[in-house]
Amino acid sequence: MSAASIILALVTMQRLGELVLARRNTQRLLARGAVEVGAGHYPLLVAMHAAWLIALWINGYDQPVDLIPLIVFIGLQGLRCWVLATLGPRWTTRIIVLPGAPLVTHGPYRYIAHPNYVVVAAEIALLPLALHLPLLALIFSALNAVVLAIRIRAEQPALATSGRPA
Repeated sequence: MSAASIILALVTMQRLGELVLARRNTQRLLARGAVEVGAGHYPLLVAMHAAWLIALWINGYDQPVDLIPLIVFIGLQGLRCWVLATLGPRWTTRIIVLPGAPLVTHGPYRYIAHPNYVVVAAEIALLPLALHLPLLALIFSALNAVVLAIRIRAEQPALATSGRPA
């Protein structure tokens, strides 16, 4: 098994674990009276992320690993964990608003409105670069920018009227 395939397996397991956590948090938030906003774009978001992983597996499973982008990618996992810890049970992959809940303004949210989006955007570029796949980095960074533009347009009004989408 190559180093690249081990890295891809770990990232795939991480993403699957996050989907399980997100689904559990979403169900709990909805049971507490939360509402989902912008559900129409969610399949596009999932498809883009799935396509990114599939493209990495197809093109990168046996590639040599460039340590500099990999180290930065690994470092970003600390910020990812900080985001998840800060939002706790309010973190999901969907835009879920819990009426009356205050916006989260501590942790990384003290410094930037959407820290998880920054992490994901960097990861989408860095992992392909770590596997010597600059074209995939470019393609999926562009696709992610489009998806994020749609998502943030849906999310901003929700942020303005209620608690932070998790």
